[in-house]
Amino acid sequence: MENGVNRVALIGTGFVGSSYAFALLNQGVTEELVLIDLNKEKSEGDAMDLNHGMAFAPTPTKIWYGDYTDCAQADLVVICAGANQKPGETRLDLVEKNTKIFKSIVDSVMNSGFNGIFLVATNPVDILTYATWKFSGLPKERVIGSGTILDTARFRYLLGEYFNVDARNVHAYIMGEHGDTELPVWSKADIGGKPILEMMKQKEGYKEADLDEIFVNVRDAAYHIIERKGATYYGIAMGLVRLTKAILQNQNSILTVSAYLDGQYDGKDIYIGVPAVVNRQGIREIVELELSEKEKEQFKQSVEVLTAIKNEVFTKK
Repeated sequence: MENGVNRVALIGTGFVGSSYAFALLNQGVTEELVLIDLNKEKSEGDAMDLNHGMAFAPTPTKIWYGDYTDCAQADLVVICAGANQKPGETRLDLVEKNTKIFKSIVDSVMNSGFNGIFLVATNPVDILTYATWKFSGLPKERVIGSGTILDTARFRYLLGEYFNVDARNVHAYIMGEHGDTELPVWSKADIGGKPILEMMKQKEGYKEADLDEIFVNVRDAAYHIIERKGATYYGIAMGLVRLTKAILQNQNSILTVSAYLDGQYDGKDIYIGVPAVVNRQGIREIVELELSEKEKEQFKQSVEVLTAIKNEVFTKK
């Protein structure tokens, strides 16, 4: 913004939204944070509760509950609103329900005069990011989904545990749909520059079956957490803060987000999880990795699954 003050508008103060607000305050990422929710009392309560912790925050943040008119001055609108995934329900079951909700949210944001960047976290995130782009009319670079940012973080954490290395020194990506058809990019996974597939051969006790199990645990992590505590929110909230930092601080960070493909990885007119450079303008560019033949096939399948759902939803509109 012109006066140098960053404003984030958060839409939806459920588990994910309120965890994001809490993490944002704790890390001192933005100067202003406005909370918007249909349940005004909930967002008002959250604003009060967060403000009461201000004396302990690294930097002051102006936090209040507001409405869509507050989006006019926002640099970033983060959407965490929508129907939740119920036990036994796939992310894709949610699509029709949440597309309708998003139409009204995005229209309301755009009617305020908003001209910033959208960050979408609600599932199924790839389809809803596409919906946000369609409904908003903004350039594709300025509509970003959380994509496989959390899957990638889970992947790095589990690989770090397996090899007994700090997760932040593990470079490995999960790509594709944030959901059942996502894939691990084993061909490009490394720790400290050493390919993981090479490390596997050099030490006894490492088994390929272990790697398969790590990936399955990554892919199904949400189901395991939902079974135990009803929803996932801390991990994704921290992922959203990481993205917020990359955007507001113009970091040019490479993160696996849901980005619009226009020929990259042979994908067309679809939002899907890929490594991308993220900065103050949104998505600067998509990083195209040289995938193995198997990975190309898996990614293609992921694209096809999302394309079929997208076509079903958007040909009805």
